[in-house]
Amino acid sequence: MRLLLIRHAIAEDRDDFRRTGQDDRRRPLTAEGRKKMKQGARGLRALVPAIDLLATSPLTRAAQTGAILDSIYGGLKVLETRKLSPEAAPAEFLRWLRRRPEKTLAAVGHEPALSLILARLLTGTEQPVFTFRKGGACLLDVPDGGEGTATLLWALTPAQLRQLAD
Repeated sequence: MRLLLIRHAIAEDRDDFRRTGQDDRRRPLTAEGRKKMKQGARGLRALVPAIDLLATSPLTRAAQTGAILDSIYGGLKVLETRKLSPEAAPAEFLRWLRRRPEKTLAAVGHEPALSLILARLLTGTEQPVFTFRKGGACLLDVPDGGEGTATLLWALTPAQLRQLAD
């Protein structure tokens, strides 16, 4: 399986949003975040032309990032899963991932959970080897879904992904 890990795009400031009295889970993307992610998604599509399943965290900012990806790819099968929520343990996502039949799966989530998932797949430990910037992504080859068996094919910053769209 190819696994595309993507951190959600730029969201509203946490402290400013807290003053609205709403739950942080509902914190949306900013206009700048949406614009940059749309361009970054074009860069992702140049690198990964097809996605069999797009899984997102149920938090608003991740779901909105997923919707932007779907708008660029068109007609993606999208699934929200709490296994990509910030409070979910990486092991939960990895157990779920091992049961997935897709050839190419994209997952939109949050830090530090994505870095921990990546570390478990690459090294079998939760010692982070990479930190995702908002809108950044990496592609892995995961031969059997097992920890410590994945190969990192590439890891790109949001700016690098946007450059690929030009």
